Amino acid sequence: LKELETSCKTKTAEWDERSKTRAEELVALADTIKVLNDDDALDLFKKTLPSAGSSFLQLSNTAAGMRARALEALRKSNRSGLGFLVLALSGKKALTQKGFEKVLKMCDDMVAVLKQEQLDDDAKKEYCAEQFDSAEDSKKALGRKIADHENAIATAKEAIETL
Repeated sequence: LKELETSCKTKTAEWDERSKTRAEELVALADTIKVLNDDDALDLFKKTLPSAGSSFLQLSNTAAGMRARALEALRKSNRSGLGFLVLALSGKKALTQKGFEKVLKMCDDMVAVLKQEQLDDDAKKEYCAEQFDSAEDSKKALGRKIADHENAIATAKEAIETL
């Protein structure tokens, strides 16, 4: 019965707290609506909207156009070391001019070499793992043999003492 009374008191206190918080929220919402409906707020809102005299001009810019402008700027700069950027911006046009077959072949060859090296590394890792396992197994077997020999020595010593 005492537990029921204390439970009811805590539930009543919690309800009163929630009711008070809800009433405060309702008052805050009413104040907010009052502020938003005020004429000053309407005037401020109208000031933030663009007027009929102002507008935005939308420009379209294609990737090809931007690439061409960047390529032209790089060519005009005459700085060494930017040739790779010029090549990258030239794109397919440079590839169709026959001159990069050698570079592409070298890249393909490098990829093939790296794949083979990865396969070799994987095989070596597997081999090493097997060797570690077999070494650990032989270590355990030798440990058991040592323990067996120590037990045999101990029993032989006991037999000698009993004689």
